[in-house]
Parts: sequence; C-alpha cells; structure tokens
Amino acid sequence: MPPDSAPAGSSDRRGGRMASRIVQQSLYQEVADRLRDMIQAGELVAGEWVDETRLTSELGISRTPLREALKVLVAEGLLRLEPRRGCFVNQLSARDLDEIFPLMAMLEGRCAYEAARKVTDGDLQRLEPLHERLREQAQLGDIDQYYAANARIHEAVQALADNRWLSEIIDNLRKILSLSRHKSLAWPGRIGDSCAEHLAIFAALKARDPEGAEALTRKHLMRQLDALHKLAGHDEKQRARPLLAPLDTGE
Repeated sequence: MPPDSAPAGSSDRRGGRMASRIVQQSLYQEVADRLRDMIQAGELVAGEWVDETRLTSELGISRTPLREALKVLVAEGLLRLEPRRGCFVNQLSARDLDEIFPLMAMLEGRCAYEAARKVTDGDLQRLEPLHERLREQAQLGDIDQYYAANARIHEAVQALADNRWLSEIIDNLRKILSLSRHKSLAWPGRIGDSCAEHLAIFAALKARDPEGAEALTRKHLMRQLDALHKLAGHDEKQRARPLLAPLDTGE
C-alpha cells in the first residue's frame, strides 16, 4: 500500500522519523476550544473543580484528549493543576487585573493606532453595523449580547491593525481576561459609558487619527479596570455589612 494511503490511526516511518497523527491532535485542540467557550460562557466558573468524568460524558470523548486539552489550558493560565486534587478554573486576583489591564491598554491602543493608519473606506463600512449593533444592545441593557458585540469590535480593530506579533500577544492575554468575563459591565452605567467610548474610538478611526484612536482605546481599557475595582469594593462592603449590623435582641 502506498504511504499516502496508510489507514487512519497508523504511523509511518519516513527518513528515520515517525510521522505523528494529526487527527488526535486536532481532537484535543477542539476540546480545548470547547472548554475555553465554557469558561467564557460561565458554564465553568472561577474556582470550580473540573469534573473529568462529567466532561468526558457530556463531550462524548475519552480521558486522553480531555487531559491533553486540560494541559493546554493550564499552560494558558485558564486552569491550575493541584497535586492529588485535579484541575480548577483559575481566579484572577486584584493584582492580576492591575498587572494585565495596563498591558492590554498599551497593546490594544497600539492596535487602534495601526488600524487608524491602515483603515479604508470599505473597512469603515464594515465597522458601521458592528457599532450599530453595539448601540442597540447598550440601549437594551443586555450585558451578554453587548459583551459579544463589544468583543467583535475589538477583534475587528485588531484585524485592521494587521500585526501578527501584536495579535498573538493580545490573544493570549485576552484568554486570561476571559476569566473575569464581562463583570465590569455589571457596574451601574458602565454599558452606556463603554458604548460612548467605542463610538469615540470609531470616530477617531473615521478621522484617520492614530494618536487619538490610541489614547481613547487606552482610556477605554483602563475604565474597565476601574469598574472592576468599584465592583470589588462594593462586593466587599456587602459581605461585611451583616457583621456590622446591630444585633436584634428582640426588645
């Protein structure tokens, strides 16, 4: 049988090296993608133990591709492996957010800068409905749909920048930030402010203003961090309130 017609699942020694199977590699990558989606959708929440038995049953796979996928997500920082306990969905600390968001602001700001230099009239026409969709979801106050529209715009601007080195770094950090998902949008008024910030960035792109687009994008990212800090402070106060409340003596 010719080498090209070797049966699926077989390996073939060529030139002293063993050819590896692509099918299995593709499977665990698909599983890794599915697990990322589950984290972003909140189906696997921060701090949760990853139940391998349940996942193999739900996804219809064996333990091998699942465990290979888990290794990928551990390397990306989405999961952590604890000896004798298994994998857990990672949690971002306040320090993590303080360290990551300034980097994202700098990197996405640079994306906006390069996009403003390269954007064409056709690109702007394709961006227009994305921003209309964003405005509609902001008016409805639909956090999930607004988050999805917001993500598409960030990805579109990143594509316009057309810098693969920049994109690779941003993609890696964006995976980590998916652990905090769209929590910042829960802060009162944040959706409206976020939409206004995006429309201002879009106006800078239309004006072919690289410096303006960069500055506005950096501010947009740092305001997300500010909203997360406000939410954390609010949650801390809520947790402390029962401890500070006066005792009900029944008198």
